[in-house]
Amino acid sequence: MRTGKALLSAVLLGIPLAGCDDRIPARIPDGTLRMGLATAPRNLDPRFATDAASERINRLLYRRLVAFDAASRPIPALATWEQPAPTRYLFTLGQDGRVFSDGSRLDAEDVKATYASILDPAGASPHRALLSIIRDIRTHGPDRIEFRLAEPDPLFPAYLGIGILPAASIRRNHGFQRAPVGSGPFRFLDWPETGRLRLERRRDRRRLELLVVKDPNVRVMKLLRGEIHLLQNDLAPELLDYLRGRPEVRVRELDGANFSYLGFNLQDPITGLLPVRQAIAHAIDRRAILRFLFRDGGRLAEAMFPPEHWAGAPGLAGHAHDPARAEALLAAAGFGPERPLRLVYKTSSDPFRVRLATVIQAQLAQVGIRVEVRSYDWGTFYGDIKAGRFQLYSLSWVGIRTPDIFRYVFHSASVPPQGANRGRYRSPRADRIIETARAEQDPEHQAEHYRELQALLLEELPYIPLWYEHQVYAYRSEVQGYRLAPDGNYDGLAEVELGSGATERRKVHR
Repeated sequence: MRTGKALLSAVLLGIPLAGCDDRIPARIPDGTLRMGLATAPRNLDPRFATDAASERINRLLYRRLVAFDAASRPIPALATWEQPAPTRYLFTLGQDGRVFSDGSRLDAEDVKATYASILDPAGASPHRALLSIIRDIRTHGPDRIEFRLAEPDPLFPAYLGIGILPAASIRRNHGFQRAPVGSGPFRFLDWPETGRLRLERRRDRRRLELLVVKDPNVRVMKLLRGEIHLLQNDLAPELLDYLRGRPEVRVRELDGANFSYLGFNLQDPITGLLPVRQAIAHAIDRRAILRFLFRDGGRLAEAMFPPEHWAGAPGLAGHAHDPARAEALLAAAGFGPERPLRLVYKTSSDPFRVRLATVIQAQLAQVGIRVEVRSYDWGTFYGDIKAGRFQLYSLSWVGIRTPDIFRYVFHSASVPPQGANRGRYRSPRADRIIETARAEQDPEHQAEHYRELQALLLEELPYIPLWYEHQVYAYRSEVQGYRLAPDGNYDGLAEVELGSGATERRKVHR
């Protein structure tokens, strides 16, 4: 049997960046900071956005009532709060971040209008189910908002991380999705095409241009030419290694918290079998993938939350790489050389994600599982996953902070469109733990319930936990002060500075 290293080496691809030497002048900066993205945002209305690109950009455009600390506990942002009764939360707005980009002042009525519009069934906000615990919203003057709940929920402040919109614009049915109006550190300028979004930083009028360049090799070349100033994530490790050798570019990385996983369709007659899922978990050599494909650019995951999260489960032991155990499980399920297991694995068309799928395909082949990899553009792929048209797929959960994610993803009542239980996982025990945890008032006891749930999920495997990828960004030498975040948000753009830049001619190897 070939080693994990040999399997990975067989599928690693080269970078088409080597060739002749050309002397190419670096682009002279015009004062605009340009960031390259792999995918375009879909919706700049925080009440409806669900994709990672939109969520990260909306954080720049809108302010929120709460933020989160390093352990993902809620902390004040726009407002502080108190709890005068188990079902009442009173928020008091501070003074910072209270001027909308249209010049109007953010007050309690704007907060009420934002959350009332999310709760309106006609609006079809994906956040409505989570916030349906709100029974009533009342304002007490311009600075105070009271939320009254249908039942106690100690996690409630953590649900209020949605950007606040102006009430007057909500009443006019303003098209926030394409023309956002918020009180965040940036204001919207224009969106002339899908792949080009222009913002302006409000404190100093520094312009920011977010440019979508789907091909990672082209993104790298644009960075080297000075057409883009910084890139974050969505770069293959060998591209990052290449950039580390360039004098005009620097690369930084940080432990990440975004959870990558393999998902199963539990209604499928094959992937619905627990022994099959267990066999796949034992057949995948996650450590080898992290070491050789990711170049140690991540850490193993055994649960959705990393160990440092307040509800994390650091004591879990995952499924070790054990091909013999995988083959035995397959045999017990009725599969073997005479009846090989055949699966379809769906992924996005991103080159690195295709390579990752190919590595997993090769590892599964070593235990007799024959996998067909099918890659699609993001819209088609994501549409299939949401509709349940898959056997096996890989994705990541980005920016998850609160344990309500477990109800959204794993409760039997959260099958789409009611939630994101896309694999149709149904477990009375999991439902019971989720409901018990939500009703628990003591945070320590609540964390214990969520640890019990995460142990159950590792046992029943609606997902195979893979890893938390590192957050990585590459930037030109004139970029100063950008701060990476464990969840990959773009908040560092609020403080980053752009120096005069180098205008000399540079040698670029292509």
